Amino acid sequence: MSKKPTPASKVLDRVLVLEMVRVTEAAAIAASHLVGRGDEKAADHAAVEAMRKAFDELYIDGTVVIGEGERDEAPMLFIGEKVGGAPDKGPKIDIALDPLEGTTITAKAGPNALAVLAAAEEGCLLNAPDVYMDKIAVGPGYPDGVIDLAKSPTENVKAVAAAKGVKPEEIIVCVLDRPRHEALIAELRSLGCGVVLIGDGDVAGVIAVTDENTTIDMYMGSGGAPEGVLAAAALRCVGGQFNGRLLFRNDDERGRARKWGIDDLDKIYKLEELAKGDCIFAATGVTSGSLLEGVKHLKGGKMTTESVVMRASSGTVRWIKGEHRDT
Repeated sequence: MSKKPTPASKVLDRVLVLEMVRVTEAAAIAASHLVGRGDEKAADHAAVEAMRKAFDELYIDGTVVIGEGERDEAPMLFIGEKVGGAPDKGPKIDIALDPLEGTTITAKAGPNALAVLAAAEEGCLLNAPDVYMDKIAVGPGYPDGVIDLAKSPTENVKAVAAAKGVKPEEIIVCVLDRPRHEALIAELRSLGCGVVLIGDGDVAGVIAVTDENTTIDMYMGSGGAPEGVLAAAALRCVGGQFNGRLLFRNDDERGRARKWGIDDLDKIYKLEELAKGDCIFAATGVTSGSLLEGVKHLKGGKMTTESVVMRASSGTVRWIKGEHRDT
C-alpha cells in the first residue's frame, strides 16, 4: 500500500532539490562526448554510468521505479535498482529517470536531447511499465478538465481554443514525427492547426506547452509511458494538465503491466495519478533545443551546462548555468 505524501515534504528538502541537478549534469556531460558520433548505445551507456555514480554520492535511500526501458535493449538503471549513498539510512526516495532522453538525437547531433529525472516520496510515482502511452497535455491557466483523452483530437482542440478565446486554426500542437501519427496529423491539419513535428524527445515536447515562448498550445500522440510519468512530474511542478492511457501491443506487455499492479488496462490517468505529492523534476541539456542549451565544450577543458530544476510543493523553477572542468 502506498504511503501518504508528507505535507510540504520533509523528505524532499531544499538541499536535495539542487543535488538532483548534479545528477543530471553528470549524465549530460558524459553523453555529450558522444554527440554526433552515431553510436546510440555508447552514448546511453555513458549517461547511465555517470548518473548511477552521481546518485551514489547523495545521502538518500533511493529506488528506481521508472528506469531505462527494455524496448531499445539499452543499458539500464533498472526498475527496482537501489541508488544513493545511504541505503536503509537516508530518506526513502522513488526515482523516475531517463539518463539520455533522445539517444537517436544524440547520435545524430539533433536538438532537444536531455538527461532527466524526477524524484518523489516513496509511493508517489506511478510504476509505469515500459510500454507506449497515448498522451495529451496543455499548459497552466486552463479550466480543469479542458482536455480529455476519451474525446477526439478535434474535440480537444476546439475545447482548448474556446478556453483560450481563439479559433481552432490558431492552436499549435506538438506531435512526435512517427508513421503511427499520420491520421492524427491529418486530422489536426484539417482543422487548420499548426503542427510542430519533433523527431524525438517527447519529455521536452510536453514541457514545451508550459512555456509561452514556444507558442505550442498542446501536445498529442503516443510515446513511451516512462517518459509520460517524467513529463507529468514536470507539469506537477509548474502547472498544466495531462492525460495518459497505456497502450499494449501484445500479451507480454499486458503481463508486464499487471506485474506492476496495473489491473485496469484501459484507465485514463490524470496528472496527479501519475505524479502526486511533492516531487522534484530536473533536466540538463545534452544538445541544444527548445527547453535548454546543450553541453558546450570550450578551450582548456572547460564545459558549460544549462539545467532546470522544479519543485511541486513550492512551485519554484530554477534555471541553472554551470561551468565545469574536464577532469
